[in-house]
Amino acid sequence: MNKSAIVVFSGGQDSTTCLFWAMKNFERVEAITFNYNQRHKTEIDCAIKIAREFDIPHLVLDMSLLNQLAPNALTRTDIEIKAGESGQPPNTFVDGRNLLFLSFAAVVAKQKGINHIVTGVCQTDFSGYPDCRDVFVKSLNVTLDLAMDYTFVIDTPLMWIDKAETWELADQLGRLEYIQENTLTCYNGIMGMGCGECPACKLRSAGLKTYLDKKEAL
Repeated sequence: MNKSAIVVFSGGQDSTTCLFWAMKNFERVEAITFNYNQRHKTEIDCAIKIAREFDIPHLVLDMSLLNQLAPNALTRTDIEIKAGESGQPPNTFVDGRNLLFLSFAAVVAKQKGINHIVTGVCQTDFSGYPDCRDVFVKSLNVTLDLAMDYTFVIDTPLMWIDKAETWELADQLGRLEYIQENTLTCYNGIMGMGCGECPACKLRSAGLKTYLDKKEAL
């Protein structure tokens, strides 16, 4: 198995942490970003900037078809962001997003002779998104292997850790402050710690506070 990886990279906290994790664990790292005309398009500029800063080969792929297929709060600016009710995922869940992202990343990886695909999905703080679950990733991994007669490994370094532990990992990688200041997680498109009001910002800031409190207590 070669020591190369492609990172599914949005420019947010999780995928940027995964990028630095991949840079530590693989000899060759590339990144792929998907433009599906998402609500916070600034994340694409953010991803481009980070990849360029660290000299990471970076492909931005047009996935605007997904925007047409899945109207919701992340693909339409006129839909208010709302939490899920009665066990349903929030209306920021984009049907098929990770299925398509990982599938297209696999196609690109095979053409480049890359076996590892790194993604920041997480079942611990997954906001109810079904395509962030470990069972989905393992199932898709088998499907991709069979579909392309090629050995893929989908790496999920954040799968079983929460947001506080994700910040801890960033700190262990020596990138805590960088990720705080240079990534975009906010659903309203505000860099760094964001708007402080949307679900993504609340999860991010609560995780950081938990980690910093723990670190200070040590």
